[in-house]
Parts: sequence; structure tokens; C-alpha cells
Amino acid sequence: MAGIIELKNVSFTTQEGVIISDASVEFEESKTTAIVGPSGCGKSTMLKLAAGLLVPSQGEVNYKGKNISQMNRQENLQFRSKSAFVFQDSALWANQNLFQILELPLRIHFPGMSKEERFEKILNVAETVGYFKDLYIRPARLSMGEQKLIAFARAIICNPSLFFLDEWTESLDDNTAEWLIRVIRAKKKEGSTVLFVSHDIRLIMELADYVVVVTDGKMSVKAAKDHVLGDLLLNDSFTIGIAS
Repeated sequence: MAGIIELKNVSFTTQEGVIISDASVEFEESKTTAIVGPSGCGKSTMLKLAAGLLVPSQGEVNYKGKNISQMNRQENLQFRSKSAFVFQDSALWANQNLFQILELPLRIHFPGMSKEERFEKILNVAETVGYFKDLYIRPARLSMGEQKLIAFARAIICNPSLFFLDEWTESLDDNTAEWLIRVIRAKKKEGSTVLFVSHDIRLIMELADYVVVVTDGKMSVKAAKDHVLGDLLLNDSFTIGIAS
């Protein structure tokens, strides 16, 4: 299976020190990979590096063989249209209402789409993730779970095939978490590639094809899910959550 995203000898350093050290890993196309490990080990940083949101201090991150940091504007725009990142804190723009937040990706990636088509698309995607309330309010008026629904709606609105999900069900009630899991189940069936960070062992058991284990900024192992699940179940860093 070909690697759609590849980290080659990647390190990432900040003023606080080395976060990721000499990591090399391929993420297979149309497969789901869980990135796991203890809190503070560098999982979210690795996910952001894989998504091209952070530039490595050393090494390179490739998308279909092309170094993301060396892409020209058109190549980068095409990569962004094919990929989506859901942040742990949702990262919704505070100075825009929900409709504007969902409309902006359509304006960028589908400039020829009419106002009416954008309106219909936004309503459909909000319904898909289970948000049925007012779209003309700002994020501050939403609960944490509602903010995550809108973050997911923004992620899927351009119909990407590559997803990066950072602790995407953490601290959510069961109903909200199930809505989001249902969306990802559907995307998996469509052949999307999914990379996600989670401490939820049941979520990993259900969704992951592969597991990448990170310890102290180093990638200690990448293996098929069934080969590492026994060790994960014995690790106190993992929780049992909804994945039914």
C-alpha cells in the first residue's frame, strides 16, 4: 500500500526543547492510523507536522512524494482542498458567525459556486454532523460539543479525502461523540485516509487499521492495530470511551 503522507527523519524543536526527534513513518492511503502515546509525548505535534501545519526543524514531510513545505501556491491550495484538520479545541474564528466560518472554505476552493449553492451545501453539511440550531451566531454561544460539530462541518464541507483529527472526541457527551464517529465511519467506507490522535482505546479498536506509538518525541513502533492492542490495554494512558 502506497504512503500518501510520509515523514522522513523529521525533528521539531522549540525554545522548550526537542518535541519530535528523527521520526520516519509512512501513512497509507485509504487507511486509518491512530497516533497514540502518553500525554505530552508529541502526538499532536506529529499530527500537525503530517498535515503541513508545522514545518519541521529537520527532515521533510511529503504528500504523494512532494515536500509540503516546498509546494508552490497552487500545489499547496490543492493539498489543502484535499485535506482537513480538526483541532482539539475546534479553533473556530471568534469574530465570525457559524455560517461565515463554513462558507469561507467554499469561497476559497470553489470560487465559481453560487451563493445559493453555498447556502444549500452549508445546510446539508450542518445536518450531516448533527447541528440543527442557528447558524448565524458566533462560536462563543456554543457548547464545547456544538463547537466540535461545527469544526467537523468545516472539515468535511469541501469533501476532502484526507483527515487529521486531534483528540476529536475528548470531553464530548456520548451523543455528540457518536455523531462524529458516524461521520468518520462513512468517510472510511468512501476510501478516505484518516490520521487521528486519541486516548480512547475503544475508538482505536474500532476505527484504526494501523497504530503509531510515540514516546518522548520518538516514534517507537508502527504496526497493524491487532499487533499492539494488547500493550495499549495495559497502558494507563488510555481510556474506555464510546465507539459503538
